[in-house]
Amino acid sequence: MSDLIARAAIDRRIAEIVQPVIEDMGFELVRIRVMGGKETTMQIMAQKPDGTIEVDDCAAISTAVSAILDVEDPIVENYTLEVSSPGIDRPLTRLKDFDLWDGYTAKIETEELIDGRRRFKGELRGTDGDEVLIELDDTAEPITIGLKFEWLSDAKLVLTDELIRDVLRGRKDAGLINQEQFDEVETIIDADEDSDDATPVAPEEKH
Repeated sequence: MSDLIARAAIDRRIAEIVQPVIEDMGFELVRIRVMGGKETTMQIMAQKPDGTIEVDDCAAISTAVSAILDVEDPIVENYTLEVSSPGIDRPLTRLKDFDLWDGYTAKIETEELIDGRRRFKGELRGTDGDEVLIELDDTAEPITIGLKFEWLSDAKLVLTDELIRDVLRGRKDAGLINQEQFDEVETIIDADEDSDDATPVAPEEKH
């Protein structure tokens, strides 16, 4: 497995069709999933090389991808196409993602049991060759372990105040949001932190 962009056979088939189209438009394919249920949904996550993407970009990708899918017709039944950004708590689907998001908290799952477990959570510490490094947050002492990228079945960032701030700061610097919008979000985050730090009042015992 070279990445986690497309895992199931149908996902890989569709990725072969749409990835060249998306890349020719100047975007990167982050992940593709075909999800069943009452209605089949094809979910495509994409971004610019700088990690950003706008609503108009998603609409343009949707139009271009729909055209090629109508020709190739990889899914027999009717389906809904959704094109979106990866979001702040984004999936980590390529080895380079673990270097780009070094220092942030992530959750990782593996295909097989590793030392009796499949789920790992902690701060990313980059990569070492073909291994993803993560400092576990559930050990008495800080321990950084290496997991081979090919072992992974899923990985994503954990939504934290630090991550939200840094992502929004990047969007502000890129001119995607203004200072006022950034300040509004930062005020909300600060208020939440103050609330978390407040000493809880013990409930009054009634006799």
